[in-house]
Amino acid sequence: MAVPLRRTLIALHRATCNNLKSADGWVDVRQPHPLVVPVRGKKRHFIPPAVGIKEKTKADPEARARAAGLVFRQQYVERSINISCTAGIFDPYIPPEGDARLSTLSREGLKQRTEQLRQSAASQLAIRKIKEHDPLFNTKTFPELAQDIFIQAHMALTQFNKEKLHSLVTERCYPEMTRGNRLKTIRWSFVESLEPPRVVHARCPDMVTKTNLYGQVTLRMHSRQILALYDRFGRLLLGSEDEPKDVLEYLVMERHVVNPYGRWRLHGKIVPAWAPPKDPITKTVLIPGPKLKPGEDFDALQFEVPKPQSVQWSK
Repeated sequence: MAVPLRRTLIALHRATCNNLKSADGWVDVRQPHPLVVPVRGKKRHFIPPAVGIKEKTKADPEARARAAGLVFRQQYVERSINISCTAGIFDPYIPPEGDARLSTLSREGLKQRTEQLRQSAASQLAIRKIKEHDPLFNTKTFPELAQDIFIQAHMALTQFNKEKLHSLVTERCYPEMTRGNRLKTIRWSFVESLEPPRVVHARCPDMVTKTNLYGQVTLRMHSRQILALYDRFGRLLLGSEDEPKDVLEYLVMERHVVNPYGRWRLHGKIVPAWAPPKDPITKTVLIPGPKLKPGEDFDALQFEVPKPQSVQWSK
């Protein structure tokens, strides 16, 4: 069996070679190119739209994702709300122009006094609402309590006592008092009261619901204070520790009257439009000194401050 099978294969081989030799004249036989079989990659269910496609809308990606069987996660825009205090001053008090300068016996002073009496009707209604929830509230004793809170809050600010400051000021007033005080030293003291503080305005607004009431009382305080602000190098930026200044302020005290454990805290200040501008802060600049070798001492008397070089600006 092996011999006849071998003869058959040899004959087939010879016939194949003869056919290839005869076809070599008119067929260009070359080495075939390698066969590349594409391999299917990972299937992408959602392909984002290309940039610049016409009539592209926000609903297109969501529609394509739904067609692919995917569900877009809903995005919730949440804002934190604090119910322990309000976000601002409701119906702020408008101080009369020339306050603390005009006498009540003058003509203009009498006009201001009559306007205050006319506007006191809404304040009386607000005071009644506050007394319903806080029976100990009294317009005669409250100014002394508010002034004491004001002094303690500023003393806590100079000592950077955050826990005590949070208990004396509201969450709205805290960032306003602490903004820009980093790496600075504050020296503040209360000298005396030029006029006894008094209540000039009162409101009892509500928030979210009609039963969620807040008491806002505006206090007029005319006092003498000392303020000095130093930078981290000990240079004076503002004020002076030796020269007290007369300060007229309108403080807003607030309390969550519905909360039985609520307390009166400093909520903000009202700055009238006719108030004089504040003193600018003196900016300090670091002057580079000489390079000293180890063991040398700096002599300030012989050191000359280097002057800036003149620069020629070309047009």
